Amino acid sequence: MYKKLWLGCLTMVMMVSLLAACSGKGTQSAEGDGGPDDKVTFTYFNSVAGKDKNTNETTIGKMLEEQTGVNFKMEHLVGDENTKIGTFIASNDYPDVIVPGDSIDKLVSSGSFIALNDLIDQYGPNIKRVYEPYYNLMKAEDGNIYFLPMSPVVGEFISDPNVEQGAFWIQRRVLKEAGYPKVKTLDEYLNLIRDYVKKHPGEGLTGYLALTTQDKFFAFTNPPMHLAGYPNEGDVLIDMQTHQANDYSDDDITKRYLQELNQLNMEGLFDKSSFVDNYDQYLAKLASGKVLGFFDYRWQAGQALNNLREASRASGNDDLEYMALPIVFDENTKDQYLDPPSFINNRGVGISVSAKNPERIIKFFDNLLTDENQILSQWGIKDETYSVDESGRFYRTPEQIVQTNAEAFRETFGFKYFEYSWPRYGSGSTLPDGNSVGAGRQPEVAQMSYTEGDKKILDAYGIESFSQLFAAPDERPWFPAWSIPMVQGSPAQIFTQKKSDLQRKYFPRLVLANPADFEGIWNEYIAEFNKLGVKDYEEFITTEIAKKIDRVQGK
Repeated sequence: MYKKLWLGCLTMVMMVSLLAACSGKGTQSAEGDGGPDDKVTFTYFNSVAGKDKNTNETTIGKMLEEQTGVNFKMEHLVGDENTKIGTFIASNDYPDVIVPGDSIDKLVSSGSFIALNDLIDQYGPNIKRVYEPYYNLMKAEDGNIYFLPMSPVVGEFISDPNVEQGAFWIQRRVLKEAGYPKVKTLDEYLNLIRDYVKKHPGEGLTGYLALTTQDKFFAFTNPPMHLAGYPNEGDVLIDMQTHQANDYSDDDITKRYLQELNQLNMEGLFDKSSFVDNYDQYLAKLASGKVLGFFDYRWQAGQALNNLREASRASGNDDLEYMALPIVFDENTKDQYLDPPSFINNRGVGISVSAKNPERIIKFFDNLLTDENQILSQWGIKDETYSVDESGRFYRTPEQIVQTNAEAFRETFGFKYFEYSWPRYGSGSTLPDGNSVGAGRQPEVAQMSYTEGDKKILDAYGIESFSQLFAAPDERPWFPAWSIPMVQGSPAQIFTQKKSDLQRKYFPRLVLANPADFEGIWNEYIAEFNKLGVKDYEEFITTEIAKKIDRVQGK
């Protein structure tokens, strides 16, 4: 009897084993040894708008899957980020990997991310090489690292020859018709737009467009800071000597900017739809060639600007392309649009508590942080998307530049997905041989990528690259102030949320109002703003700035 029972059990074990073997690698992937033949797909949520895709459907992603066996099913944000993240937290059901925006502190404080310290020590030699110099800025109050930022500078820092950050952009045809004038102040900038519209009636031109969608409202509130001669610190100005923080939401610079837009609106030059358009509509308007001017960050308006670039290359006419200008309020103000070297410690990539096999994910991240794979994700494949000269310098031929700038190619090859939103060498990084990690910062690529139209406008302004029109950034060891973490539900976070709600209510009214009513609405806004407790917020930021300076200096 016992023999029959034993044989029956043995048969059952063999059947279970056979079924498991036949079930394919998808079943064993969560338990496998993590080799490249052990295929697994993780979910990856990025809190920006985009096209959902599997990483292995791109050239770069397929090559990384061949190295690691790992594929990511990428999902991008639709709707409001905080609502989406709130749904994750409420259900306690998360994608394996999350790249949040403003909601990152909410995820950390709710315990949504696992601590990465032990995983890095065990499986992350490259992660440690890249990030260890920044550990004092990355650790939470409990000493744990919960996400990997996208900004660590590796090697020697190299500045960008082109403008990838914020600027007031203007169509080249406006500058061309005006004889390429020097344009420094906001008055000069807006008067150029006014003059051009006046000379071209009936063409359906939009003088000025703004971006105000829910998660990108900063593109509307940030200009006063830049116009006053400050870099992108977020919602504060930091005094260079005292390091005191000042929230400029109630300052004259904000009032002055809104009054300028109010005047444009009265003249019919401001697009009223700026306050109702979604992000796709905004990009479509920029790409239409009908918008003469706007303020935004190059990386945010990039899709539209790249489309215009492709069209101008095809036609040989660059009139509808834009040029970035370092506009300030007053002639004697030094602009500070270009970012100094910095480490953004409140944005990054985290592994969620729902991830079944975080070891595989951290191994993938570590593999991504080799020099070879940083070259792959930024430059691509040698002799296909870039070339190397006799001295070992990377460059791109004119044909490669056209190819790698095309949106359709960037998507299928994977540049659109892998250049950011992953653990990476930060902007301005260099390889051990001196080449720039980012192709766009390589001087040879910048010079080769310039069209005849580019060269003409650069020559007209007496510069060799577009960033030379901008002042060099001053050193700011705390930069940027907006990277200071704020715990969800803290007084500082509650203040910023209430302030944002207030601005969303009043700023459209201020811009679209009859000019005679502007002063009254502004005073109403200020009365409401003063109830929010701005002084406590400024004291908090000032204290955190001092702490960050100490950490950067190793104190």
